[in-house]
Amino acid sequence: MLVTNRPSATVRTQGTDVFHSPWMDGAMLHSPCPMVVTVHDVAELKRRSEHLHPTLRLRLRPLAVQRAAAVIVPTAAVAEDAIALLRLDRDRVTVIPEAADSSMYPRPAAEADALRSRLGLPERYLLSVGGLEHPEPGNPIGRLAASARQMPLVMAGPTRRWAHELPGVVLTGELPDEQLAALYSGAHALLICSERDGSARAGVEALACGTPVVACESPSLREVLASRASFVAAGDMQALVAGAEGAARPAPEPLPWRWEDAARATWSVYAGALARRDQPRLAPPRLRRRTLGAQ
Repeated sequence: MLVTNRPSATVRTQGTDVFHSPWMDGAMLHSPCPMVVTVHDVAELKRRSEHLHPTLRLRLRPLAVQRAAAVIVPTAAVAEDAIALLRLDRDRVTVIPEAADSSMYPRPAAEADALRSRLGLPERYLLSVGGLEHPEPGNPIGRLAASARQMPLVMAGPTRRWAHELPGVVLTGELPDEQLAALYSGAHALLICSERDGSARAGVEALACGTPVVACESPSLREVLASRASFVAAGDMQALVAGAEGAARPAPEPLPWRWEDAARATWSVYAGALARRDQPRLAPPRLRRRTLGAQ
């Protein structure tokens, strides 16, 4: 088996039984062996109008995924979108939820306080976790930052210049898992404002660290977190902040799903892909023409 995060152009698959790309970007148009592709979300395909001059790679990506022997998605909500937008065979799509890393568990107060002191964070804070590299439709992080609140808002994740212009927030940058677990543990609550979170990964991690979660409504978040999180109407930042500031500990029990469970489920997908290795995975010509032309 070959699993890689590298772009497909740099991958050597000679002698490989099954090739797994954990991202759509790594999907091959011509894989010499059965290919498995993980699709985390298809939000980019829902907003094609933003790509005024789409690259050839962007146009060919759906075609490459159509040729996969199997596709893994984190939720049933993402599965339905992927089947519709990527025109995938339903029987080749498998839902395998994501899990919290083993390093995600409630950290002692002393550890959380030490991290807070090192990063210059306030004693009590609300937390938002996710990439801040560029503003994205469906992720009203700017409105969240500008919302009135009583507790400071800490945002963790990789940043670029625009993020440092967000008003009234504390940025930590990207943190290793050990520190992120301490950051979760010390937070009053985690806020999830994005309507595009396909896996609810931050919510799963926060619960594993004993931190309450308040989120804006979205199919994937509701599917994964269910009664373990509090939900407000999508886009209502004031309700989100109010819910987070009013959150009470202890947080609900973390999800029982572990990465070991995900690994076993993924291995079963590999076995199924290998069993179908002699079946050609070319999209029908009609779909190929539509995929290339639909922008």
